[in-house]
Amino acid sequence: MRKNIITPGLQYSRKKHRNVGRKPSEESTDESEEEDSEEEPKLKYERLANGVTEILQKDAASCMTVHDKFLALGTHFGKVFLLDIQGNVTQKFDISPVKINQISLDESGEHVGICSEDGKVQVFGLYTREGFHENFDCPIKVVALHPRFSSSNCKQFVTGGNKLLLYERNWLNRWKTSTLHEGEGTITNVQWRANLIAWANNVGVKIYDISTKQRITNVLRDNVSLRPDMYPCSLCWKDNTTLIVGWGSSIKICAVKERDHAEMRDLPSRYVEIVSAFETEFFISGLAPLADQLVTLYFVKETSDHMEEEFRARPRLDIIQPLAEGCEEISSDALTVRNFQENECRDYRLEHSEGESLFYIISPKDIVVAKERDQDDHIDWLLDKKKYEEALMAAEISFKNIKRHEVQKIGMAYINHLVEKGDYDSAARKCQKVLGKNMELWENEVYRFKTIGQLKAISQYLPRGDLRLRPAIYEMILHEFLKTDYEGFAMLIREWPGELYNNMTVIQAVTDHLKKDPANGTLLTTLAELYTYDQRYDRALEIYLRLRHKDVYQLIHKHNLFSAIEDKIVLLMDFDKEKAVDMLLDNEDKISMDRVVEELRDRPELLHIYLHKLFKRDHHKGQKHHERQIGLYAEYDRPNLLPFLRDSIHCPLEKALEICQERYFVEETVFLLSRMGNCRRALQMIMEELEDVDKAIEFAKEQDDAELWEDLISYSIDKPPFITGLLNNIGTHVDPILLIHRIKEGMEIPNLRDSLVKILQDYNLQILLREGCKKILVADSLSLLQKNHRTQMRGVRVDEENICESCHASILPSDMAQNFSVVVFHCRHMFHKECLPSPGTIPGVQFCNICSAKRRGPGSGILEMKK
Repeated sequence: MRKNIITPGLQYSRKKHRNVGRKPSEESTDESEEEDSEEEPKLKYERLANGVTEILQKDAASCMTVHDKFLALGTHFGKVFLLDIQGNVTQKFDISPVKINQISLDESGEHVGICSEDGKVQVFGLYTREGFHENFDCPIKVVALHPRFSSSNCKQFVTGGNKLLLYERNWLNRWKTSTLHEGEGTITNVQWRANLIAWANNVGVKIYDISTKQRITNVLRDNVSLRPDMYPCSLCWKDNTTLIVGWGSSIKICAVKERDHAEMRDLPSRYVEIVSAFETEFFISGLAPLADQLVTLYFVKETSDHMEEEFRARPRLDIIQPLAEGCEEISSDALTVRNFQENECRDYRLEHSEGESLFYIISPKDIVVAKERDQDDHIDWLLDKKKYEEALMAAEISFKNIKRHEVQKIGMAYINHLVEKGDYDSAARKCQKVLGKNMELWENEVYRFKTIGQLKAISQYLPRGDLRLRPAIYEMILHEFLKTDYEGFAMLIREWPGELYNNMTVIQAVTDHLKKDPANGTLLTTLAELYTYDQRYDRALEIYLRLRHKDVYQLIHKHNLFSAIEDKIVLLMDFDKEKAVDMLLDNEDKISMDRVVEELRDRPELLHIYLHKLFKRDHHKGQKHHERQIGLYAEYDRPNLLPFLRDSIHCPLEKALEICQERYFVEETVFLLSRMGNCRRALQMIMEELEDVDKAIEFAKEQDDAELWEDLISYSIDKPPFITGLLNNIGTHVDPILLIHRIKEGMEIPNLRDSLVKILQDYNLQILLREGCKKILVADSLSLLQKNHRTQMRGVRVDEENICESCHASILPSDMAQNFSVVVFHCRHMFHKECLPSPGTIPGVQFCNICSAKRRGPGSGILEMKK
C-alpha cells in the first residue's frame, strides 16, 4: 500500500474513505483507492532544532510535556530540560542517572512533577522552593499533577508504578497518601482533567472522580495478545467529560455522563458511555484532539505488501473523523524521523498544545512539530500545483494578512504561467487584477507583450481612468493596430478617452495612411472622431457628410454646429431628408426659415418637403410661401394639395384655381370654386367631369342651397342612374315627391323599386323618430313638473335671525306665547302678514313685491306659520 513520505519541511497528503468495521487485512488493495490525490495536506511539519539537536546527539528523548509557554523534555540519561517553543534550552535539571518516565505540568506552568525509572518522584515549583521528593523501591512510570496544583486547596498529584497512589497536602503541610488502585499490573499512563483521573494498566482503563472519591468505569482493552509494555495505552481528554482511548489498533471515545438520581442507589453519580469505537490500520502511539476530529500517531510494523522494511517502519500521522460506527480518514502522512528503523511503538509519543493547534511527535532521536497549515501555506501549495487562479483569489481574500506586493508576486507568477502556455488573452486580463495601480509594472508588461508580438491582447485591459500610463504607451499600441488592423484601431479610438494619447500625433498617422487608401471608410470615420476629440468639429462634419454617417446629426446637436451647416443643408437632406428637416425645424432660432428656403431654392423637391413639414407644424409660420407651395404640391405631392388648400387661409385662391385648372385637377378645382362662391359651376364640374352623383349630392348637402338642389335635379332628370342616386339619398333634404313628379313617363330607371322602398323606409324612420322624441319630451316635462312640485312643498327654516323684508324687524316676536303670522315666499323673502301690501287682482294669490320689482318672477308658494 502506498504511503506519503514526509520529510519535515516537505510533505504530501492522501485522503480516502475507510470501510467501517474492516480489519487491516480486509482493507481494499484497489489501486484506484491507493493513488495519491491532489488534495491539499492538512498539516505541515518541521523539526524542533536549536538546543534539542545538541541534546539528542548525546542523549535520547524519553518523554515530553507541552505547555503554552514552554516545553519540558525528559531524556534517557535522567535529565529534564525546559525549552522555549523554538527548542532553545532555558533550564536544565539533573534528576536521575536513568530514564525519565514522565513529566507533568499544572495549568499555570509553575509546578512540575517528574518520575524516573529508578523510583524517584519529584514535585516542585519552578519559581518557589517548595517541593516533594521521594524514592520508591520500584520504577515509577507516571506522575500527574492536579491541573490547578498552584491553588492551595488543590495540592494533589498521583503516581503510578505497580499501584496508583494519590498524594494530598493536609493542613499541617504534610503529604497524605492513599491508594486509588492496585493489583492489575503496572500503571502505564495517567491523564488528569478537572476532577477526573484516567489511568491505564495491564487490564484496561479506569476513571476516578476526585470530587466524589468514586471510581466510575472500567474500559477493558480489546487485543490482549499485545504486550502492554510494548504497545502502551494512549489517553487524551478532548474536554472535561470526553476521554479518548487508543490501545493497539483500537480507538474508543468515552463520554462521562451524570447518572439520573433515581438510578443511583449504591452506584457512582457518574457513568461512562462509549459513543464511538473502531479499529485502525496500524498500531496507535499517540492521540490528540483537533476540533471534532482526531490526530493519531501510528507505528507501522508490518503490512501485507512487499515493500522494503525501511519504508514500512516510518511512523504515520493521520487525521481521522470519528463516526458513530467507524471513522473517515481525512489525511495521512508518513514521517521521516531520525533512526525510525530502530524504533518500536513504545518509543513514540504524541503531545499537543491546547492553546494552539501544535502537535509534537517525540521519538528517541528526533522531535517533529506538526501544525495546521495557514493561509500562506495554502497559497504556497496552490502555487506549487500551478493553481494560480485559486492562489490569487486566496491571497486577495487574505489581503489584511498579506502585503500587496505578495499578492502581486503571486499574480505575476500566474501571468508568466499563462504567457508560457500561450494564453495571452487570459494573461492580459489578469493584469487588470494583479498590476492594479502599479504603473511601472503595467509598462513593463506592455513592453513584454510587445516583445512577444501580443500588444493587441493587452490593449483592451490597459488603465484608462484616473491612473494612466505615459501617452507613448497608448500611441505605441495604436500604431501597432494602424499597421495591421483598421477595425481594431477604430475600436480603440472609440473606447479610449482622447486624453490618453497625443491626438495630433495619431491624426497625422491616420492622414499618412489615408494617402495610400483615400476612400477607406473606417479610417475616414476614425479621423472624424479624432477631429471631434480635438474640437475641430468642422473637419469632422465634412467627413461625416461625405460618408453620409449616421452620427452627423448627433455631432451637430452635441456641439451646436448649426452655423457650420448653413451652406450644407442640401447635403444633409440628400443624406436623410426626414432627420434633416426635423433638425432644421427644431432649431429655427439657429437656422432661420428664410435661410433654409434660400439654400433649397434650386432643389424644389427638397424645398417642398421642408415647407410641407413646416405647414404641418404650424399653418401660419410659412404663410408667405403658401403661394409657392401650391405649385410644389401640384408638382411633387398632389395627394396633399387638397388638404393644404382646405387648411390654409393664406393661399391666394385665384392662383390656386389657375394652377389646378391648368393641370386639370377636378377635385381641387371644385373645392376652390365652391370656396370662391361659384357653387353652381362647382356642381356642374362634379356632374359633368366626375359624373359622380354621390359626390354631387354630398356637395349639395354641404352647401344646403335650394337652387343647387334644383340644378342637380334638372341635370339628373334625363339620366336614369342619377335619378336612382337622388332617390336613394335626398329623402332627408328634399321632398322626393318633387323629383318623382318630374320623371317622364315611360323612363326606365334602374332599381326603382328598391329606391321607392328606401324612401318609404326613410319616411317611416322619420315618423318613428318624431314619436320617440315626443315620448321623451313628455316624460321629461312630467319629471321636471314633479321635481318642481316637490321643491315647492319643502319647509323653510324660520328663526330669530330672519327679518321682515318690509319693516326690517325680527320675523319672530320676542314673546313666543303671542299669536303671530308670517308669510314666506318661495324666493325665501319673509314678511309679517300685517306688513304685506294688499293682494293682487288674482284672488288668493300673493306675489313677493321685491322679486316682482326686480322682474324675477312670482313667488311659488306661501307658508303661513301660526303659533
